[in-house]
Amino acid sequence: MSKIILINVSGQDKPGLTSSITGIMAQFNLTILDIGQAVIHDHLTWGILVQIPSEKESSPLLKDLLFHMHELGLQVRFDAVSAEEYEQWVSGKGKARYIVTLLSRSISADQIARVSGITANHGLNIDSINRLSSRVSLEHPTPQNKACLEFSVRGSVPDLEALKADFLHISSELEVDIAFQEDSIFRRNRRLVVFDMDSTLIEAEVIDELAKAAGVGEQVSEITEQAMRGEIDFTESFSRRVALLKGLEESTLATIAGQLRMTEGAETLIATLKGLGYKTAILSGGFTFFAKHLQQRLGIDYVHANELEIEEGKVTGRVTGTVVDGQRKAELLQQIAAQEGIRLEQVIAVGDGANDLPMLSVAGLGVAFRAKPIVKESAKQSISTLGLDAILYLIGFRDRDQV
Repeated sequence: MSKIILINVSGQDKPGLTSSITGIMAQFNLTILDIGQAVIHDHLTWGILVQIPSEKESSPLLKDLLFHMHELGLQVRFDAVSAEEYEQWVSGKGKARYIVTLLSRSISADQIARVSGITANHGLNIDSINRLSSRVSLEHPTPQNKACLEFSVRGSVPDLEALKADFLHISSELEVDIAFQEDSIFRRNRRLVVFDMDSTLIEAEVIDELAKAAGVGEQVSEITEQAMRGEIDFTESFSRRVALLKGLEESTLATIAGQLRMTEGAETLIATLKGLGYKTAILSGGFTFFAKHLQQRLGIDYVHANELEIEEGKVTGRVTGTVVDGQRKAELLQQIAAQEGIRLEQVIAVGDGANDLPMLSVAGLGVAFRAKPIVKESAKQSISTLGLDAILYLIGFRDRDQV
């Protein structure tokens, strides 16, 4: 009867180790059942599961490997695995797989302990942990550090909503973001990303800036906050706010457009997406004038927003055409995806307000970015700790992969 042995090797990494170790194994006609390797700070941890044919003796193999490891200064351990244990392990590979992404300015042991504790409490086993963010210099720290760990977990989740609630609780407590996604083929195969504009791609609410210039800032800001919190209908609030802009000089729009500040990570994200061949779109309840300004600056493929009516060089207090509200955003997302031949599972939608929830819900990955509590609780994922470029971590990109 054949034997199954798990061989674990650890020690200082050096070129050629895998070749020399497997070269010895090749002499014994082994079957490789599984293999894995990790290197942290030049320290190697290497594991291989082998099947020794029934006609072969294991003692000569183990003796040769033990001698060779001693010569290389490596530690080695051998563990016999029964056929029953192996088959149980194989059947476990068929369980559902998920990705837990931990986002923070820096990673602490407490964060890892809390995240891993929640996964264990909900019946999930961690298969691997990978760092997606770059190494951080202690001598030359950057003002806006980014840190990201990706946990690959498997198992059956009895109560998905309870799991997400637990993650949301420690997110606010520890000032981290935690994303939980099914590890499907679509996670690494997104092709279209659509953005809200105000307070998402840019730090301001443009209508508030226009209102300040028109002398009605406080009135418009109050209506804006009510709409963002979902307390009043977007279309109604939008009409009321635009009406207050009546008489504003057209030249003011260009002045404000030139002063808009991009959100942290926005330019990095868009440049990386473009370099990787993604399509991008702005679906905004704001104004076309500003959305097109961003389109030219960032190279966005599609823009849909509201056309502010201007007559004789002044804002009339009305918009022309169909108002881009929450439902319209969801419709436009689906139209663009269909036009590009992209499945909805391959679409990412990003927004911060209640009127973004319809498009966040239809996209394969909906991200509430620095959003109000009601939006964070309703969206599939949320990011509040890092900038927009943290979205790249959610689709599995490492810092070194960015174009």
